[in-house]
Amino acid sequence: MQVGIDKLHFATSHLYVDMAELANARQQAPDKYLIGIGQSQMAVIPPSQDTVTLAANAAYPMLTAADVDAIDLLVVATESGIDNSKAAAIYVARLLGLSKRVRTIEMKEACYAATAGLQLAADHVRVHPTKKALVIGSDIARYGLNTAGEPTQGGGAVAMLISADPQVLALNDDSVVLSEDVMDFWRPLYRTEALVDGKYSSNIYIDYFQDVFKGYLAEQHADLADFAALAFHLPYTKMGLKALRSVLPTTTPEHQEQLLAHFEHVRQFSRQVGNLYTGSLYLGLLSLLVTDPELKAGDLIGLFSYGSGAEGEFYTGRLQPNYQQGLDLALPQRLARRQRVSVAEYEACFNQQLQWIAADQTIDYQHDPQRFVLTGQINEQRQYLDQQA
Repeated sequence: MQVGIDKLHFATSHLYVDMAELANARQQAPDKYLIGIGQSQMAVIPPSQDTVTLAANAAYPMLTAADVDAIDLLVVATESGIDNSKAAAIYVARLLGLSKRVRTIEMKEACYAATAGLQLAADHVRVHPTKKALVIGSDIARYGLNTAGEPTQGGGAVAMLISADPQVLALNDDSVVLSEDVMDFWRPLYRTEALVDGKYSSNIYIDYFQDVFKGYLAEQHADLADFAALAFHLPYTKMGLKALRSVLPTTTPEHQEQLLAHFEHVRQFSRQVGNLYTGSLYLGLLSLLVTDPELKAGDLIGLFSYGSGAEGEFYTGRLQPNYQQGLDLALPQRLARRQRVSVAEYEACFNQQLQWIAADQTIDYQHDPQRFVLTGQINEQRQYLDQQA
């Protein structure tokens, strides 16, 4: 019995800022952002969206009534949690209309947690093959205005339906994991923006990829030539390119060109959205599968998941014959329809997020076209609304 990703869907804000414009506002050369980190646009998350609403907006469009009936496990992976105790998954389950018999969990380990959720869900379905699991990586990447990390911000959510006999990608039982206590990135409880040692973190990322990839090759008696494409966690898209280039010399020049061409498809959506933390790897996978015409059923796809702090995992999946049927094929059009905002408007959105205070708060959500929105806080409880109910 095969188990894996049956459906894959994405949600982000309806707003974005142009990275060349942001570079000019920060007195930087535009190519530092466009080429140096590999970003063209960055999602601007309005105060009416948070981890919960992004997750619900990602999952809702892809779920049928039969899917809802079959789901008995919901995992929301995030490092942008909205409560120190209550899982975001509880809120999401209610917004999606899932059964009260669903097990709901929030998972955290920086950007890696969605992969932990995916592996947990796959094991669950292997034991309960008539059931399905929903895994969502949902985050808002915040480093602060006028900081070194600012151009690697972004936000959104990737929802994955895990089932037996999946439409999209059958997962192989071949993971190699590395986990160590590394202080390259962290966010103390008293901060809303992350702290990062950028150059150190980039080096750790490459080291972790090389370690788990070499471990995979040794354990599976495999070779880079076995892979049609490699997908990466993309805190910024140049990071994945650096990792890919670090192993390219082990294969033929022709295969190197093929892998580089596939990688351009991996990073296409991420260039337009920015960093998703837990959802980043899976937006790259979605981008590859939606935009790359050279893929075919049976192709072996390698996936590198990384979370600072640090944990890395390399695993693989086989592309299924009808994989296009499980994908968010309308995503390119939705990204193209987003509204461009000025740097000043982006800064206002950044500063208008719901405050971490006890007082009641109201958010202007009427201009947010998403189905699920955050409307404010009453009696220290976040208020969520289904605008189409």
